[in-house]
Amino acid sequence: MNKILLIIQREYLTRVRKKSFIVLTILVPVLFIGMFAIIGYLAVKGDDLADKKKVEVIDESGLFAGNLKNTGSIEFSYTKDNYANAKTKFIKDGYNYLLHIPASVSDVEMISDKKPSATTIETVESGLSNIAQAQKLQAAGIDTAVLAKAQKRISIQTKQMTETGEKDAQTYVAYAVGFLSAFLIYICLFIYGTQVMRGVIEEKVSRIVEVIISSVKPFQLMLGKIIGVGMVGLTQFILWIIISVALSTVAGTLVAKSSAVRTEQVSQLQQASPAHATAQAAKPDNGMAIIMSSIESIPVTYTLCCFLFYFLFGYLLYSAIFAAVGSAVDNETETQQFMLPITLPLIFTFALAQSFIINNPDSSLSVWLSMIPFTSPIAMMIRIPFGVPAWQLAASMALMVVGFLFTTWVAARIYRVGILMYGKKASYKELAKWFMYKE
Repeated sequence: MNKILLIIQREYLTRVRKKSFIVLTILVPVLFIGMFAIIGYLAVKGDDLADKKKVEVIDESGLFAGNLKNTGSIEFSYTKDNYANAKTKFIKDGYNYLLHIPASVSDVEMISDKKPSATTIETVESGLSNIAQAQKLQAAGIDTAVLAKAQKRISIQTKQMTETGEKDAQTYVAYAVGFLSAFLIYICLFIYGTQVMRGVIEEKVSRIVEVIISSVKPFQLMLGKIIGVGMVGLTQFILWIIISVALSTVAGTLVAKSSAVRTEQVSQLQQASPAHATAQAAKPDNGMAIIMSSIESIPVTYTLCCFLFYFLFGYLLYSAIFAAVGSAVDNETETQQFMLPITLPLIFTFALAQSFIINNPDSSLSVWLSMIPFTSPIAMMIRIPFGVPAWQLAASMALMVVGFLFTTWVAARIYRVGILMYGKKASYKELAKWFMYKE
């Protein structure tokens, strides 16, 4: 046991003391939060930041001239020039696009010197379709103004019945938490599992392992390496959580101060112009507050504990296999033949999670995938935010532990032989022979 602890200590301290570990531990939360902040800002202010596209319109039908409304990103202007002449000079005149609408309103064309974006095409098509629809309704004697008033979007407030009563379902938050948890596990199993494999290959190629094996058993070396690297991953995760919580707290404080300032401004405007103040107060600028409130509806401690369990045992299970592969080869190039069968369950489950599991968390396929040890770390983390019966969670965790023990036993039998094999290209048949060797 003391030898395993020494190996764990060596693997842990060697990696934690690296500058790359410290830099990544600090930068990853900052970069992620900054990235999502930039994405959110661009999503809100995108039209204001983008260059406005100028569209010259030739309307031979006479139905659309003056009716196409400018947007934040597109500006329409009209010309009575013929199509042939306009095509030769619209770019010189400073236009990005030339929109030609024939008299029959069929085969509408839009040309440009560059390929138009999908958003631009969709905006123009939507504008034309709405105008054509409105004119047909007017021709049929239907008042479009009355019809517009009659159209109302109804938003659904989802509730969930629990033993303690009703509570907000927060479906979209569950989507986000489930997908993010599965994504982190998916990425980290590859990152830290590959670290174990590379460590084994380096020690084998440098012949250091021959010296180490003279003092410890191969199983002790493999187990110590797996646990040591796993503790590095857990340390990094805990630090990421602490830094993320700290940054989120600062962001929440800034939002609260901004809301307080806005409330004071609205109060001042109320005295000067009640109508303007009411309009200002109605503007939805409390998006961050809504997000924070929605996150609080998720059982954070329960979700975090489940995440740590599936990350830890998923890592232990896959790292044992990665260690066995590392012991069977002499360089990383030779690992390619073994990588696909190992990682296929993870890739398959993650791909399926984005389209099926996240939309059908209680289906039979989702339940079975959350029970199989090789797929449960991702499948179960997708399902947990939506609510999982206690017996399913307990069964999944038990199978995860059993799967880890069995996989480690199989990997150790291959590792004990492969770690001392040099110059021989391993195959699946060879691995089976190593597994059958008696001690």
